Amino acid sequence: MLIERLDVNPEFEGVYRGSDAKTGLLAFVAIHSTALGPAVGGCRMKAYLGERAARQDAMRLARAMTYKNAAAGLPLGGGKAVICVDEASAGTPELMRAFGRFVEALNGRYITAEDVGTSPEDMREVASQTTYVAGLQDGPFASGDPSPVTAMGVFECMSVALSARFGAPDFKGKTIAVQGLGHVGMALVRMLHREGAHLIVADVNRGATRLAAAELDARVVPPEEIHKASADVFAPCALGGTVNDQTVHQIAAPVICGAANNQLAVPDMASVLMERGVLYCPDYIVNAGGIVNVAKEILRENSDDWCNARLRAISRRLAEILAIADREHRTPTEVANDMVAEILSSRTQRKTA
Repeated sequence: MLIERLDVNPEFEGVYRGSDAKTGLLAFVAIHSTALGPAVGGCRMKAYLGERAARQDAMRLARAMTYKNAAAGLPLGGGKAVICVDEASAGTPELMRAFGRFVEALNGRYITAEDVGTSPEDMREVASQTTYVAGLQDGPFASGDPSPVTAMGVFECMSVALSARFGAPDFKGKTIAVQGLGHVGMALVRMLHREGAHLIVADVNRGATRLAAAELDARVVPPEEIHKASADVFAPCALGGTVNDQTVHQIAAPVICGAANNQLAVPDMASVLMERGVLYCPDYIVNAGGIVNVAKEILRENSDDWCNARLRAISRRLAEILAIADREHRTPTEVANDMVAEILSSRTQRKTA
């Protein structure tokens, strides 16, 4: 195992490259901030177009985790890991154990969990090599798959967004366009269907879209067209960068509220959306349910009340952000970022006092 610390950005407390010739592991861990506590964030596994793209993805996601954890009121910092794999390959148990040794070598500064491309089974392999892992299926505080909790947080925040834009939180009769039917997206559309929403869905997985059409009466559109769908809410629930130079002027829905990380390709997209009259709910506020679920395990909380209280706090935080943004004629993203900056600054000042 070769672990290198990379000098790439002074904003980050550490960016590390880990490789293991025997298992084929090539991974990056980005630690953005430990101002509030150990850096926590999932491990993403996918094919990348080179090491630079993988490293930048880890850094972008780690920064978002700092903001997400702070906004959710958790005593945790922001970090993220990515594992590079070939297009047709998946992580073997040996590779995941090697990743566990990589995490262990960071001495608790980073705690990993599942993310896109990894599973609780993968985390079990990681846990055989390190205690700095969450999202496990077994144990007294095991949290398991965070997807249902993430979906519930998105659902509650979407209700807040509907109230802000349409004056009532009701889903009945509203049309929701959901991009991505993975674990979170599928859990979300089931909740929306139960509340009487009309569904438009898209995913590269045809099995998932067929299921949604058959069981939830969803209308299926091509993935490249979903953002153009005539809907009340557009919910990006796949990978990031959905709102970009090409799509920002094509989005038809007056509200964007979804589970994907880093939905804005660049920060300037928030202002463009505001100019178009589109209400964008900051993704790291909306999708914080998953990290609340993981935090329950890390902090050794075994009460459902603890988790439920923090889920309610997420939607209350969004309502506060949207109210301030409306009152001060600012983007919700700017308001949310300022809130997080104040939280981090306050904690840093207490540490140095």
